[in-house]
Amino acid sequence: MKNKLFSVLFLMVAVIFPLQGNAASDKHIWKVADGIYKFEPGNGYISMFIVTDDGVIAIEPVNTQHAQGLLDAIKSVTNKPVRYLLHSHNHWDHSKGGQVFRDVGASIVAHAEAYKWMKANSHPELALPDERWSGKRKEITLGGKTVELHHVGMSHGLGMTVFILPDEKLAYIADLVTPNRVGFAILPDFNIKEWVKALEEIENMDFDKAIFSHSHAKEPLGGMSDVTQTREFIQDLQMAIVNEFKKGTSFGAIPSTVNLPKYQHWDMYEEWLPLNVWRIMLDMHMGPFPWHDSTH
Repeated sequence: MKNKLFSVLFLMVAVIFPLQGNAASDKHIWKVADGIYKFEPGNGYISMFIVTDDGVIAIEPVNTQHAQGLLDAIKSVTNKPVRYLLHSHNHWDHSKGGQVFRDVGASIVAHAEAYKWMKANSHPELALPDERWSGKRKEITLGGKTVELHHVGMSHGLGMTVFILPDEKLAYIADLVTPNRVGFAILPDFNIKEWVKALEEIENMDFDKAIFSHSHAKEPLGGMSDVTQTREFIQDLQMAIVNEFKKGTSFGAIPSTVNLPKYQHWDMYEEWLPLNVWRIMLDMHMGPFPWHDSTH
């Protein structure tokens, strides 16, 4: 039992650190559109920055080391000042490192729900945002470029925000989608029902290409299909669980019985699919979910 627990913990730690790799290990900066760059230093986390005539907007500091690398990457591209640092959500593994940008004069922005959590859960590397916004949507315009901030509810963490650049039809999405990988371990701090709703909401947004905070894809950009595939994966998993329940498979045997060949080429399929099943099954068991509705 201890060996199994150790293996699970090792896999969870591994994905937080460099397990995910780098689509371009010798190149940390990708120019993905005019003035828009992806920063991927190979630590499993991906940020983004937007260069305008009036300054720079940076998205996702991660931690102090990553943030410093992001700032260095910005300086290698432009001498324009960084005006804004935007947070996607509250989690420490994404929201630390803000002081690096505050020190160069940037205003740190987060949704009010993320701000409230950050204020109550301090960390030596966490800089409390300067500006908090509330509601479903906010726009920031700088140097002729507009970034839409869309709050997608309690899907994962608090204050989860999806960023859309409407002119370029480009999105930045943190944690809700990791292309070509099953859900992260036991899906910590995910609200499964609200996660599906958030993905459906994102599918109705207007963008063609996307940068994801984590990516196993070989290409520098993903797209709407990755969002759709993630939603379909969750729903296919839910229905596979229901089918096993209807067949009379015992509750404890379902996680080792469920098999989704459609996704077996995804990373961490063997290791994490049973953990995904446990989490989603337990959520379904607590309700509400139509376990007995064969027409669902």
